[in-house]
Amino acid sequence: MAHLRTAHRPQALQPQRLVAIGGHGPEDVVADTRGRVLTGVEDGRILRLDGVADPSRVRVETLADTGGRPLGLELLPDNALLVCDARRGLLRVCLDDGTVHVLADSVQGQPLRFCSNAVALSDGSIYFTVSSRSYPLEQWIGDLVEHTATGRLLRLAAGDKEPEVLLEGLQFANGIAPATDESFLVVAETGTRRLTRYWLTGPTAGRSEVFADDLPGQPDNLWRSPGGPIWVALAGPRVPPLELLHRRGPAVRAAAAKVAVRAPFRPPGLAAVLAVDEQGRTLHHLERRRAPFRMVTSVCEADGRLVLGSLWERGVAVCDLPQSTG
Repeated sequence: MAHLRTAHRPQALQPQRLVAIGGHGPEDVVADTRGRVLTGVEDGRILRLDGVADPSRVRVETLADTGGRPLGLELLPDNALLVCDARRGLLRVCLDDGTVHVLADSVQGQPLRFCSNAVALSDGSIYFTVSSRSYPLEQWIGDLVEHTATGRLLRLAAGDKEPEVLLEGLQFANGIAPATDESFLVVAETGTRRLTRYWLTGPTAGRSEVFADDLPGQPDNLWRSPGGPIWVALAGPRVPPLELLHRRGPAVRAAAAKVAVRAPFRPPGLAAVLAVDEQGRTLHHLERRRAPFRMVTSVCEADGRLVLGSLWERGVAVCDLPQSTG
């Protein structure tokens, strides 16, 4: 099947109203059916934001503490939350009392680290990504520079304790989203600026292919809008010198990565997101340059707004939805 490029004239992402949440690095944002936004921050807390339509009156409450570093989140129908914790593995958090249960903390006899994003399907199975097996979260830039291809897609069947590895060799596997009919998954590969499709049903089940490539930035978390598009957060712009480095040999890339993890980092002043349909076609490309909110690692729809999360910022950003999201 031919894959689709995502070239699309960008629209302005504005206005951008910033909401302080009392924590650093809300890496993923997800919305519940009441329009409340959940996120995890650097110190391990899971927060819920109510009233994002009016950023001046947002109420923030702490629901739980994972004791690690929460990244990707997925709401479950029984008032629980799946949490990909970069240090502790795949967790289940009860939102009623804040209790934390470890679903998986190892794979193939090795500790499960840098668990990134997850989805739960109707049969009770959980699919999730591991971004890197070479670098921890704190040194994520090293993996993007070295281009290690150690990312994974895994599956935890209902009732199992040991995940199954479905795909290896992914370039910084990140966000994940299902098709409406659960026939395939879309996985973001940050290190190659592409989205990959993994088939779950049909004659091509178990196979992967490019879903959309040549993205205008580095894809991070994905959000499946109920009845709408797949939203793609773009954590950074295209970096041509980095792409040239990726063509060099492993020794050169490894040496460059050692420098990168020690160098001061400040993300460029760009905020950008995409909305794509189930054929990989771009519906919207929204961006703002010289933005006060940087490094957009997640996006969701909540209370008639777009809400952006960031590994870098101390809060979230609230923006207007485009006129139509397909």
